[in-house]
Amino acid sequence: MHRRHHRRGGLGVHVMDLPALGTMVGGLGLFLLGMGLMTDGLKLAAGPALHRILAGATRTRVHALGSGLLVTALVQSSSAVTVAAIGFVNAGLLALGPALWVLFGANVGTTMTGWVVALVGLKFKVELLAMPLAGLGALLRLTGEDRRSGAIGTALAGFGLLFMGIALLQQAFAGLAGQISMPQGDGPLGVLAQLGIGALMTVLMQSSSAAMAITLTAAQGGLIGPQGAAAVVIGANVGTTVTALLAAIGATPNARRAASAHVVFNLGTGVVALLLLPWLIGVLGRAREALGLPPDPATQLALFHTTFNLIGVLLMWPLAQRLTRWLQKRFRAREEDEAQPQFLDDTVLAVPTLALDALSREVARAGQVALRMTGSALAGADAAALKADHTILASLDGAIERFVERLRSASMSQAASARLAELLRIERYHEAAAEQAMAAATLPSLGPVDERLAAAATAFAEAAEGLLRRCDPAAPVDLAGLDADLGMMEARYEDLKAQLLAAGADARLALADMEQALRRCSALRRAAQQLHKARRRIAGGGTPSD
Repeated sequence: MHRRHHRRGGLGVHVMDLPALGTMVGGLGLFLLGMGLMTDGLKLAAGPALHRILAGATRTRVHALGSGLLVTALVQSSSAVTVAAIGFVNAGLLALGPALWVLFGANVGTTMTGWVVALVGLKFKVELLAMPLAGLGALLRLTGEDRRSGAIGTALAGFGLLFMGIALLQQAFAGLAGQISMPQGDGPLGVLAQLGIGALMTVLMQSSSAAMAITLTAAQGGLIGPQGAAAVVIGANVGTTVTALLAAIGATPNARRAASAHVVFNLGTGVVALLLLPWLIGVLGRAREALGLPPDPATQLALFHTTFNLIGVLLMWPLAQRLTRWLQKRFRAREEDEAQPQFLDDTVLAVPTLALDALSREVARAGQVALRMTGSALAGADAAALKADHTILASLDGAIERFVERLRSASMSQAASARLAELLRIERYHEAAAEQAMAAATLPSLGPVDERLAAAATAFAEAAEGLLRRCDPAAPVDLAGLDADLGMMEARYEDLKAQLLAAGADARLALADMEQALRRCSALRRAAQQLHKARRRIAGGGTPSD
C-alpha cells in the first residue's frame, strides 16, 4: 500500500502513522509536565538561596550576570528569575541596571536545559534512569511534605518524567523520520520557515526549553540538518519575546521595562546569530572537536545555543547603560513621576542657603502627599488605595535623607544648622501622619449605626476635614484659625469616643466593631495632629505640644 505524498511550499508531509504521532504528543506532554514539576521543586528547594544570590547582585554587572546565570541554572526557570528580579526592583532592593544584567544572565542560564537533553537525555537509555528517579521523587514528596526533602522529591520526579518524555520523543521521531520532512536549505524562504517553526513552538507550548528539546531530538533523528536546526533554535529564542510582551500587558512599569529589555536582547541576538549562521556552524564544529565533545547534531546545537546567547551578552555590554536610561524614561506611572525629587540638585549643595531652600520645597511636596493620604483615609479609602501615595512618600523620604547626608558634609552656619533641624522635624511629622493614615486605612469604616453615633461620626469627620484644609501649604497661613480647628477636632473626637463606648456598653455595637472604630478614629486624629504640627512649624509658629 502506497502512502500519498503532498507538497506545499517545499514542506513534504506524508500521512503519518497515528501511533507515532500519539507517541510524539505524549512525549511532549511528559516533557512539559516533568519540566514544570522539576522547576517547582527546585524553586522551593532553592528559594532562600535564590533570594540571597539575587540580593547580592548589585555590586557589578559581572556579579549580576553571574547571579542570573547561576540561579537560572539552579532552578531551571528563567521566568522565576525574571519575576524575582522585577520584585527586587519594585521593592527598591535592586536598581534597574543590575536587574537587566540578571535577566541577560538568565538567558544564558536557560541554555543549560539543552546541555541536559544533549549530553544525558539523548545519550543513554534514559528509561533506566527515569523510572527510579520518578519513583524516588514521588516517595520523597509523599514523606517530606512541607519540608525541603519534599521539594527535592518533586524536582527528582520532574527529572524522571522529563527523561521519559525525551525517550518517547526519540521513539516518535525515529518512527516519523521517513514520513515527515522539515524545511531544509539555507535560502531565505527555508530559513524564514525554520525561524517560524521555532517561534511557533515556543508560543504554543509557552516553553523555549520544550521547543529546544524537540529541535535537538529532531536533529539527532536526522529530520533536519545542523544549520536548519540552528535557525529553529534562533526562532525559539525569538518566540520567548511574544510571551514576555503578553506578560507585560497591564503589568507594573518595571515589569514592562524588563520585558522590553528581554525583547531587545533576544531580537538583537537573533538577528546577529542569523547573519553569522553559516560561519558560526563551521567555527562551532571545530570548537566541538577541540573541546572533545561528542560528534553529534544535538551537542553542536547545545553549543550553538549557549554561544549565541553569550554573543548577545557581548553585544549588550557597551549598550546596557544607554538601554537602562532609555527604559527608565518609558512606561512611567504617575507615582514614579511624583516620587522623583523636583528641587533637590547636587549643584546647590555648595551654597547651604540655596540647598535649604530646595530642601524646604521638597519637604512641602512630601507634606502634600501625607495630607492627601490622610484625607483619603478619612474619606474611607482602604490601604490598597493609599499604597501608591505611600510608595511616593517613601521614595521622597529616601531622596531627602540622601540629600541631607550630602548637605551635612558642607560647612554650615549655626542658623543654617538650626533650619536644617527644623526641616527634618517637619519631615518626621509628615512620615508619622502617613503611617497613621495607613493604620486607619487598614481598619473598616463604621457600618450602619444609630442616629446619635452617626451624627457624632459625621461631626468628627467634618472637623478633621476642616483642619486638613488649614494644613494645606497652599492655604493662607492663619495660626489662630489653625489652632481653633485643632481644638474643634479634639472636641468632636472626644464626643465620638464617648458615643462609641456607650454604644459598646449597651450592646448597640459589637465590642469588636467598637474597638476597631476607636482605633481607626484615634489613628485619624493622630495623623491630623501631626499635620497640624508640621503646618505650624512651616509657618514659623512652633508647636505648643512638642
